[in-house]
Amino acid sequence: MMISHAEDGDRGGVPATIALYSILGFWFFYAVLVTLRASVMGFEAQGAMAARRAVVTVIGIVVTWVLYLCLRGFDRKRLAIRIVAAFSLAAPFALATAAANFYVFNIYDPASLFPDSEYRKYAHEQDFALKQIVEDAISRYFFLAAWAGLYLALSYASEAHRVERRASRLERAAQQAELRSLRYQVNPHFLFNTLNSLSSLVMKDRRDEAEQMILSLSNFYRTSLTGDPLEDVSLEEEVRLQKLYLDIESVRFPDRLIVRIDIPEALLNACVPGLILQPLVENAIKYGVSRTSSPVTVTIAAREESGMLLLTVADDGDKPPSADDGGSGIGLANVRDRLYARFGDQGQIRYGRRDGGGFMVHLRLPMIRRGQS
Repeated sequence: MMISHAEDGDRGGVPATIALYSILGFWFFYAVLVTLRASVMGFEAQGAMAARRAVVTVIGIVVTWVLYLCLRGFDRKRLAIRIVAAFSLAAPFALATAAANFYVFNIYDPASLFPDSEYRKYAHEQDFALKQIVEDAISRYFFLAAWAGLYLALSYASEAHRVERRASRLERAAQQAELRSLRYQVNPHFLFNTLNSLSSLVMKDRRDEAEQMILSLSNFYRTSLTGDPLEDVSLEEEVRLQKLYLDIESVRFPDRLIVRIDIPEALLNACVPGLILQPLVENAIKYGVSRTSSPVTVTIAAREESGMLLLTVADDGDKPPSADDGGSGIGLANVRDRLYARFGDQGQIRYGRRDGGGFMVHLRLPMIRRGQS
């Protein structure tokens, strides 16, 4: 909705300030060029001609500004219509400036400029005046047509820039929506299993453990669902959240789940996407712990290498996920997509079976610490 409002407020076309600068630049160039021509030709009464030329220039600026206002009415039309309108409207405006020029130089007090009485007599004759105005209008038409062409180019550039900005806003909105969607893909089986375990604890009258499990579950969801999915969190916060999750799972597997955290204190303030480790830890529980009756160690480790942060989630279970597991790649695909959406090609994921048994996932992402952008 905000994008629609922004687009409604974007009138489009060439901004008035840019149009005015282009008009002033064109007519300043005209005034300089004509003054140089008069100087080279050695015309008399240079001072008086310069003053009248200034009046004609001001009139030309006003006329061209009116032309600009007319062309703005075609900004929403097809390009072909805008081209026809620009070069068609230039004609009457060229005629208007030519008529103004003829009046200023030939009708208004011509004696101060042209001492020749015969010329002054011709200047007032209708045929002579019409011929002079038409000839001048033809040359001025090309002048105004050139400005109209510049306006079309500026208008097209402005429109292209507006479309580019809108595409950028839409792309950013889509990326944010994708990040939010991926961020909230918490495995529902975790909640189902937790509730089943909680029900079992209540039925066995293990109230203290049930109370602790409810508290851990509440803290886990409050932390995971209230955080901004577009913001990074510190590695310390991310690991604390995974500990809450593992505390819940340890109630289900009290004799099988062993947790090992190997993260240097210097890396605790490194920033990572929130819940980026969650699918990996879930997989370790699902495929490493729940499928065996032997103790399984789930390890979360981190280290720095060449300015990059390397995160590892591993387990030593004897039944790692296989290609036949239904949906076994969803969690890994989620992590891969989130890393790419956040870091592009700098975010990488590698995974596979460990030589000594179990499964290991490595994440590689840029090292960003709190306070850095």
